[in-house]
Amino acid sequence: MQRLRSSLDRIDRKGYGAYKGLSGSYDFGSFALFLDRVQRDPFAPPSLIRIRTRENRFDPTLFENPVRRVAFEDFLTRSVEREIRRVVRGNRGSGGSGRVEIQRASQVVLPRTSMVVEPGYVEARMAVGLPARGRSVDARAAKTVLVEELPEVARGGLVPAPEGGVDVERARLHVETVEDADHLRGLLPGLGLVAFVADGAVLPRESGASDRPLEDGALPFRSPEEYRVEVELPNKGLVSGMGIPEGVTLVAGGGFHGKSTLLSALWWGVYDHVPGDGRELVVARGDAVKVRAEDGRSVSGVDISAMIGALPGGRTTEDFSTPNASGSTSQAANIAEAIEVGTSLLLVDEDTSATNFMIRDERMRELVRRE
Repeated sequence: MQRLRSSLDRIDRKGYGAYKGLSGSYDFGSFALFLDRVQRDPFAPPSLIRIRTRENRFDPTLFENPVRRVAFEDFLTRSVEREIRRVVRGNRGSGGSGRVEIQRASQVVLPRTSMVVEPGYVEARMAVGLPARGRSVDARAAKTVLVEELPEVARGGLVPAPEGGVDVERARLHVETVEDADHLRGLLPGLGLVAFVADGAVLPRESGASDRPLEDGALPFRSPEEYRVEVELPNKGLVSGMGIPEGVTLVAGGGFHGKSTLLSALWWGVYDHVPGDGRELVVARGDAVKVRAEDGRSVSGVDISAMIGALPGGRTTEDFSTPNASGSTSQAANIAEAIEVGTSLLLVDEDTSATNFMIRDERMRELVRRE
């Protein structure tokens, strides 16, 4: 730490390029700081750093298998993000000076490069805007960020309580929730199901631009009796909900009755969700694909002849190509491509489909009354 302080003092008020000399590693006692890539200008993309703890004090069961490891790394990423918001003052100086960032997490749990958990250490990977006055080094602000704020972020986001700020029970809930969802998804083929929606799930989102759950007025999901199944999960135990069987399933109802909301929850069901999302136990087969009409998309060499015959001008549909597909040909291409890559579940929403394509299906014609 003292070496970093001294290095910053030496380059204070020099040209911003002097920061380049800071590249390397620094010993902070309980953790090490690595400056891997130093930005060349305060207005350039931020510098890339890593913080690695000297030991991993967490219970090894939190990351004992690949699923748990992904979930735990996701949890720690969120933990560090929370600490950054709490500790770091944010922009100070020109450009992105003083900003500290880690990968932003959404409601889904994904493998992330922002966090690495190993038996011997925990490592967070972040971006830092090294402070500047104009285009000169601001050593005082840099010491605040690198020597004061980052250590506090590390203690609060990478070390378990009581020594640090990570709530181990919340971490365990996060890991077990993801493990249950992954296990449930793996059960689907053996049960003859393509998707499952747990009783009590909250499907609506707070807005069309947000993936956070609707808190006011959302009705918990309740399965129809004829579709209710029970499954045993490794952590939560016995859970009931709606099992959607293999084959063709039609969801019908009036406007604003939740058809698209259910379909959206199902296609997001290829991902695991964080505790409290409402869709923790809404899962679909991992190869599920939502298809829709995409007017104007490019199509190259796709066989759509099973759905659309010869086109005007005698053009074949067995090797269909166009730089500007229509609604019907784009949807046909999307289906053909999904089948080609091996999907076992196609999700189709009438609202985003081409009517002239859907009406080609005999069962669809039986459902829709002729006007």
